Amino acid sequence: MSTSDYRSRFTNALGFGLDEFQKEAIEAIDEHVNVLVSAPTGSGKTLIANYAIGRTLERGERAFYTTPLKALSNQKFNELRALYGDRRVGLLTGDTSINRTGDVIVMTTEVLRNMLLTESDQLRELGLVVLDEVHYLQDPFRGGVWEEVIILTPSAVRFVALSATIGNASFVGEWFSEVRGPTSVIIEKTRPIQLHNHLAVVRRGQTAAEVVDLLDGPRLSDEGRRIDNLMKATRRFRPGPKWKGPKTSAPPPPFRSPRRSELLLALEREDLLPVIVFIFSRSACDDAVHQCRRDGLRFTTAEQRLEIDALAQARLSEFTDDDLKALEYADFIDSIRRGLAMHHAGMVPAFREIVEVCFERNLLAVVFATETLALGVNMPARSVALEKFSKYSDAGRKFLTSGEFSQMTGRAGRRGLDDEGHAIVCFANEIALHDVARVALAPPSDLHSSFRPTYNFTANLINHFEFATALEVVQRSYAQFETDHRPTGAKRPLGDQMLARHHVLEELGYAEGWRLNAQGQLLRSIYHECDLLIAESITAGVFEDLEPAQLAGLLSSFVYESKRASRAQNVAKQVTTKKRSLNDRLGQERRGNMNERTAEIMVIAANVREIEDRYKVPHAKEPDAKFATTIAAWARGASLGTVLDLADVEIGQTSPGDFVRNTKQVADLCEQLARMDASSGVAEVAARARDSLIRSVVAGASSVHPPA
Repeated sequence: MSTSDYRSRFTNALGFGLDEFQKEAIEAIDEHVNVLVSAPTGSGKTLIANYAIGRTLERGERAFYTTPLKALSNQKFNELRALYGDRRVGLLTGDTSINRTGDVIVMTTEVLRNMLLTESDQLRELGLVVLDEVHYLQDPFRGGVWEEVIILTPSAVRFVALSATIGNASFVGEWFSEVRGPTSVIIEKTRPIQLHNHLAVVRRGQTAAEVVDLLDGPRLSDEGRRIDNLMKATRRFRPGPKWKGPKTSAPPPPFRSPRRSELLLALEREDLLPVIVFIFSRSACDDAVHQCRRDGLRFTTAEQRLEIDALAQARLSEFTDDDLKALEYADFIDSIRRGLAMHHAGMVPAFREIVEVCFERNLLAVVFATETLALGVNMPARSVALEKFSKYSDAGRKFLTSGEFSQMTGRAGRRGLDDEGHAIVCFANEIALHDVARVALAPPSDLHSSFRPTYNFTANLINHFEFATALEVVQRSYAQFETDHRPTGAKRPLGDQMLARHHVLEELGYAEGWRLNAQGQLLRSIYHECDLLIAESITAGVFEDLEPAQLAGLLSSFVYESKRASRAQNVAKQVTTKKRSLNDRLGQERRGNMNERTAEIMVIAANVREIEDRYKVPHAKEPDAKFATTIAAWARGASLGTVLDLADVEIGQTSPGDFVRNTKQVADLCEQLARMDASSGVAEVAARARDSLIRSVVAGASSVHPPA
């Protein structure tokens, strides 16, 4: 079929006209060049990817669609199956493999990187890679994977890279052209649905919140300036820290923040529901739902409540009554039946999926969410509200950046349902509205690299390339491209970083010159932040002669990270009573054995750090064994309620979502060890450990089938 035939058939099937930037992108795809699209959330980037996939299939080639998150991969898998049929579409996400030989494979970006490094047969006949959410390449932990994929993919393969709006798209496009060949950079700045910015505020003497305009075109609105000026004037009369008189003598401020129920009632009055309210704390999201329930809010009809019940029951049919009790399901279902929900990483994935599907089907009026929702699944709303305009970081409280603001407000406005979207910032005493306006009007931020050559990547470079070629591969990274284009070369060249890691590998016996030995081959197969430390522990025999549960417990020390401000003190009083009553299925001997092996891992880690210091290599995270007994108890068959109680005792309050996420990560690590040379004996135990972890709420952690 000719290019023009395919294009007219594709556009006719849409039933609506293409935007100018979509036409540009399709033109570039037909010219068989790479395409980088920078466009606002919800503007129709997916259509460009779908066109590219269709053209690739017409040529008899395969297409890979990569996403940064398993949840996004699951969502995209369902969308593409609806377009191309179950027979042609597959899914690979590390723990899920469906129809892996299909013509279109959806996968996480890590899966593609691993294929490239192991020279997988899957790469035969590959014609297209779609990189969704390519702005993730600045993610500090996982961003380097995108660069590895862009550098290592065979040169004949074309890329379609989709990004949220970035300020330096042309610069990123230059790098793409240098690494991948001719690249068309398509930049769209206009939102498909116009965004209106508002302020929610309660005036002194009033009982209801009101929603007023925050901006007037490219400046702060007159009402916003009036509020700023009044607040400035009354601040002068309020007592400062040196004031010795009675506090009551100060005039009360003329405005205050709306309470959560006041905000929702104001939005309902203005016909601005459904809304996603972003709150930068999981516990505050939970509190918000409980407050609104206490205040008696309800936004659903009897028919909607029946539909919600049916959806939840279908999704949770595999969960036992004990599981549901431990997850406080009664509270959860009561909330969503009222049209209220929370969405954050502390919830088990099944609960989050129920919230997503209910919201998609217009059954919820409000979702209180942490900002991770803004980066994840597709959940547009009529409005987005920001409860605070600042959040805590390592450096203390700071304003939201323009990138954070646009990422969250990008959810406002549902294509085909809303004429316009609305962003509502809640008033706060301590923040001037001209600062809010400045951020709301700021241009998008630039995209920067977080790439560094890991030990695993270095081992794979040694295995695949001569030294000069390996150096060239590293120097083709976006990180090096940025460094080379800076006025001053303040950053350590990437080649030096690779060489430093090579020296560490030589000293520890993984390489002899520029050549890997058997130990080095082992390191090639471990994809993890603690890759070298895990390989060292395997080589030292730390994982030999263990039960599956003990192995899972030890592997958790590479995955788990204690929160900086642990809430262990909150549960200290319960420790003795809980310890007596908990049936953790471990016993002193197993615990003792795990403690001894953990001590060995700590010694190995100290040795690695000492060598790294000599070559100025940054350290990986330190092993943290606090989660070990919790996960070992789970692997031995303890109930969800028991392991959550055990976690409370051992490490402080632990949410079900955190438990599931950590357990999934340990299971992924077990899967990697299970693929090792079976003669070690560890591989077989690792496979059994993986199977013992993937059950109940953990097995239900990522549904690839949309709930009924």
